[in-house]
Amino acid sequence: MKKAHLYLLAALIALAGASAIVYKWQVLNFPLRPSTEAEVWTVQARVEYQPRKPANKVTLQLPSDPPGFTVLDERFVAKNYSMLEETHRGAREVQWTIRRATGKQALYYRATVVRSDPADTPADTATPRIGDPPVLVEPYDTAARTLLDQVREGSVDNGTYAQELVRRFNDPNPTQEVALLSEDLPNEEARARFFVQLLALRNIPAKVVHGFELGDTQSDAPMQPWLQVYNGVRWITINLRTAADGWPDDLFLWSPSREALVQVDDNPGALVRYSVSRNLVDAMATAERRLEVQNANLVNYSLLSLPLQAQGVYRVLFMVPIGAFIMLLLRNLVGIKSFGTFMPVLIALAFRETELLAGVALFVIVVSLGLLVRFYLERLRLLLVPRLTAVLILVVLLMAFVSVISNRLGIEVGLSVALFPMVIMAMTIERISVAWEERGPGLAIREAIGSLIVASIAYLAMSWDWLEHFVFVFPESLLILFAITLVIGRYSGYRLSELFRFRALVREVDKDAAERAAAAAAAGATAAAVATPGGTGDIDAATLDDAAKPGPDKA
Repeated sequence: MKKAHLYLLAALIALAGASAIVYKWQVLNFPLRPSTEAEVWTVQARVEYQPRKPANKVTLQLPSDPPGFTVLDERFVAKNYSMLEETHRGAREVQWTIRRATGKQALYYRATVVRSDPADTPADTATPRIGDPPVLVEPYDTAARTLLDQVREGSVDNGTYAQELVRRFNDPNPTQEVALLSEDLPNEEARARFFVQLLALRNIPAKVVHGFELGDTQSDAPMQPWLQVYNGVRWITINLRTAADGWPDDLFLWSPSREALVQVDDNPGALVRYSVSRNLVDAMATAERRLEVQNANLVNYSLLSLPLQAQGVYRVLFMVPIGAFIMLLLRNLVGIKSFGTFMPVLIALAFRETELLAGVALFVIVVSLGLLVRFYLERLRLLLVPRLTAVLILVVLLMAFVSVISNRLGIEVGLSVALFPMVIMAMTIERISVAWEERGPGLAIREAIGSLIVASIAYLAMSWDWLEHFVFVFPESLLILFAITLVIGRYSGYRLSELFRFRALVREVDKDAAERAAAAAAAGATAAAVATPGGTGDIDAATLDDAAKPGPDKA
């Protein structure tokens, strides 16, 4: 294929990618960079259950005027289900019903949320109701009443009373009463509801609400219970993990209902999973809503229509070509040598979780220990596949060993060593050892260092928030990288490292060329001196050639 054809193809591909980016930016109003002025979240609830009978009714609690946030829009996805929204005592719920359900069922609720007024404890116009006291037998009843008497001495009102109660249960060295009462409280939800029952023994209105704090994207956001106590004037919200009062600014109230978050008739095994995605910018949500009105297919056939978990996966996957392109530049243009083609990119992905310095340290430790074992295995004269399998097994054991030692030393980053791709680590150890034996330790160490350099530079690019945003919103930008890659693929000139390596030879070549030019100039001057006026001269071509040649002292 001629170079002109290649260059034309690359230009057309780059033009198509650039045109798509400009169209989405100027016409569809997709932002070029993430906004720092406003945040928009997409929260999603996924209900999963295995039907035990054909007819089923699924009830899911829904957000209703969450304090500090405004729900912009909502979507319900439940194929072949009938849907009914209802409101009970200030709490919303949706009921999905189906006559015949077969196989595993999945139902979705998705809402777009934006921050509004400063958060405050939500108003509850209903009359505060005292919960049902617990039915306890001895010695639990005596322990509960003794504990409540002790809590009373350390409080002044209903709010501080509840805080002191929560604090005692969170104490790492609990009293005998707390230890006894905590035996049958397996999780935070059970503990929260038990607090409501204990407060009922002192005629204190209390209830449990559910929500999670909105922050970064979470594919599995933990729904947490929060305790609310009525102090005679208003409801006070208490954090069950810290015993602090007050409504957190980032807390998104999912439901204030006393009912379970999800209910399926005669099916206690139903699960609900929550996920949170912090949208790129406020303009992104606006552009998406506008597209839904103008042309819904532009949204339905885009990455924005994918589930939040899939979007999070593609945010990472789109960074892999960026890392591969950086590796291409460093190897083909700069001349940095590394082991493998995509091994540095995969290591760079692991660095995204461990941070750069800690990731390099963990990589060096595991590879160094693996090399020691690999050199010992060489004496056993194993075949290639058994040797690789043995190295892989030992790499897993070494990673587990590093994690255990780091945990004992209190170094949390050491626990992230498991994020390194095990197969790549094993292949890296194998290739370093082979290079060590065949071409010497110097070359093996240089290529290993080159791999770390490529991985480090790729990590810096792949962890750039703006670049991650741009590539996810404008995946057409990968077409431009594709076009540049095609052009670089035909480059066969010197690399930068080669120019540096052969700089002494270049100087000698330049010096020799200068001497030849000087000799040629001297020969020309001699020919002009002996030439007759108006003639061609009396010196023939052979004489000029002999004069231009360097003498024996210059050879």
